[in-house]
Amino acid sequence: MSRAWLEVRVLGKAVEAVDIVSLELGSLDGAGLPPFSAGSHIDVELPNGLVRQYSLCNDASETHRYVIGVLLDPATRGGSRSVHDDIAAGATIRISEPRNHFHLAHAGHSMLFAGGIGVTPILCMAERLAATGAAFEMHYCARSRDRMAFVERIGRAAFSARVSLHFDDGEAAQRLDTKAVLAGPRADTHLYVCGPKGFMDHVIGTARASGWAEPNIHFEYFAGAAQDPPANSAFQVRIASSGRLVSVGADQTIVAALAASGIDVPVSCEQGVCGTCITGVLDGVPQHRDMYFSDAEKAANDQMTVCCSRSSTPLLVLDL
Repeated sequence: MSRAWLEVRVLGKAVEAVDIVSLELGSLDGAGLPPFSAGSHIDVELPNGLVRQYSLCNDASETHRYVIGVLLDPATRGGSRSVHDDIAAGATIRISEPRNHFHLAHAGHSMLFAGGIGVTPILCMAERLAATGAAFEMHYCARSRDRMAFVERIGRAAFSARVSLHFDDGEAAQRLDTKAVLAGPRADTHLYVCGPKGFMDHVIGTARASGWAEPNIHFEYFAGAAQDPPANSAFQVRIASSGRLVSVGADQTIVAALAASGIDVPVSCEQGVCGTCITGVLDGVPQHRDMYFSDAEKAANDQMTVCCSRSSTPLLVLDL
C-alpha cells in the first residue's frame, strides 16, 4: 500500500516563537481539504526529499486549511531545517491526508499538558473541547515566553482562562507543580501530554505514581528519543499471506528489507513514533524500539513498528 499524496499551497508562513515557524496550507483550487480530528497529523514531503510528520494545530472544524508548527531542532537530520529555509509562502508541496493516533476520549474532564512544540496537537484538542462545551484545563510549559508558540492565539481564545502558562525562567510560583495538579485522579478524567521526552516522562511518571489508571493516560511522542540500541543481528521475516521469506540484514530495517523485496509498507517518521507502519505479528518475538506502544502493548508482542523495531528471535511471521 503506497502513501497517497495531496498537493497543497503554502498560504502563509509566520514566525511564532524563537526557532518556531507555522505554515498555513490550503488546496490549490480553493476547495475544501480532507477532514481531520483533534490530535491528527500529516506527512509533509520536503524540498530536500525527506518526509516528516507534523501535527495539525488549527481548529478541526476548519475545512479550508491546515496549520502546522515546526521547531528548528538543533539535532535535525534535515527536516526542520528544510521547513525553515526552503519553504516560502506561495510554494506548492505534497502532504498526506490526516491520520490520527492521538484521539480525544469521551471524558467528564480532560487535562492537557504541552511542552514546547508539543503544543501543536494539544492546542487542536483545546479548540475541539471548547467548541463542544467539554470541561478541560490546559498547562503549557516552555523554557521562556519567547519560545512559546501560539501564545497570542491562546490569549485571544474564548478558552484562554482555562490555560495556565508555565516558564522555566519565570518566578517559582508560576512553575508547573505536576504532583499537585495530578493529585486525586478521577475515573472520568483523562490526561493528554505531548512534548520533549523528558517532559513527557515526568508528567506520565507523576500520573502513574499518583494512581492514574493507564487507559486514562494518553500521549504522543513527536521525535525519537536519543538512545543506544542493542547491537543488531540478522533475522528473517515470513509473509503470512504468501509464506515468502525475507532476510533482514544487521544494517537493514524490516521496512527497507521488505521494500527491497517489492513489499511496500507505508512509513512516515521512521523512528517508531507515529504508528503509520504498525504491522501484526503472528509468531516470533519482536524487539521493540518504538516510542508508540505502551509497555502492556509491547508485552503482548502481537504488533510492531517495522520502521525501527527488530526481532529477538531468528524468525518473525508478519500479518502481511
